[in-house]
Amino acid sequence: MSVNVQFITSPEAFGQYRAPLARALAEHGIEARIGTDLPPESVDYIVYAPSGGTPDLTPYRRARAALGLWAGVETIVTNPTLTIPYARMVDAGLTQGMVEYVTGHVLRHHLGMDQDICRRDARWQRHVPPLASDRGVGVLGLGELGGACAKSLAGLGFRVTGWSRRARAIDGVETHAGPGGLDRVLERAEILVLLLPLTPATETLMNAERIARLPRGAVVINPGRGALIDDDALLAALDSGQLSHATLDTFRTEPLPPEHPFWA
Repeated sequence: MSVNVQFITSPEAFGQYRAPLARALAEHGIEARIGTDLPPESVDYIVYAPSGGTPDLTPYRRARAALGLWAGVETIVTNPTLTIPYARMVDAGLTQGMVEYVTGHVLRHHLGMDQDICRRDARWQRHVPPLASDRGVGVLGLGELGGACAKSLAGLGFRVTGWSRRARAIDGVETHAGPGGLDRVLERAEILVLLLPLTPATETLMNAERIARLPRGAVVINPGRGALIDDDALLAALDSGQLSHATLDTFRTEPLPPEHPFWA
């Protein structure tokens, strides 16, 4: 058996994945022709990762599926020329890394660690955080990453509520779906974690109105997609005290421009 695999990625991604993919296919008895400029009419599979612009997939009439190197889908699912099945990457290492990142920052804010780490005024100020069982944590997005994070936080004793587009069941997590469910999660989330995919339905989901539904002084942690948040609404909420902190690992524009107020 032989297949032709077209990479629509950056040159760096092609160089990184070409040889391992060829070896993996060979181990299963599949001879592969892998390239970046194969004749479109000969291509059986497409390997895709965002590299600027929106690719026109129309010429690849023979292709059976497109395989994504990213966990995110926002750069491809809105492409009207994508008419074949699309499979995104699910990587156990990525999931574990996200669980560690989210858990670390939830604990950081839960314990008020910044009050000690950033203190330079020589004032002794004792603060006693509540137990995890008295802290409400909300997770928006219960897919591979969000579900794993919600389950991990529940395992530490946090009162975790989660929201997703479709109803899901996760041990130890109170899950919700739909517009009404979103409001219920926001109203209880002293710490809110955003792990939704970026789609037309989720872009700027966290606008001023929804940020206002959080408990006053809440924390937002966004390791998902920058455009999930209205930047101006977030800054206004921080200035007003509606939010006490925001931990952002992703931004609407990347790299973040030097003049952006998020640097302040």
